[in-house]
Amino acid sequence: IFLVAGSSDNMENNHTFLYFAYGSNLLKERLQLKNPSAKVHCVARLKDYKLVFGNHKGLASDRWHGGVATIEHSPGDEVWGVVWRMNMSDLESLDSQENVTLGAYSPVELSVKTKGPELNCRTYIMNSCVYAPPSPQYLQVRLLSPPPCLSVMVEGFD
Repeated sequence: IFLVAGSSDNMENNHTFLYFAYGSNLLKERLQLKNPSAKVHCVARLKDYKLVFGNHKGLASDRWHGGVATIEHSPGDEVWGVVWRMNMSDLESLDSQENVTLGAYSPVELSVKTKGPELNCRTYIMNSCVYAPPSPQYLQVRLLSPPPCLSVMVEGFD
């Protein structure tokens, strides 16, 4: 986990971590429902990965009824997302939301490019992914989620 020194934004402790979201957790309302400390840090891109949709071991989620987002290594591709700064106190909740204990996703630390320095962030990759089209519900959340300023913020990346 990449720890970041405390700031005045921290409510419960003085340690935070950076989380790179690329799927439904781009939607602030969804992420903050169980992770109230989450604050947008920046927009970033993950090089040499691509966004795909599927289900863990081919089992559709009861929540989404179709494929959900994950990333997989793919040289030359990139995934755009949002880096959230979160309190360590939300780490267990985030892992639970991503079904880490059930083995659906594994947390990983990856480096993402920003307009400033590269950042090491926690993100999640689905285990035993069987490709499946995203459900209409999942697509609706995904389409609602990009920040309004995304198109402006991506300018200036090389």
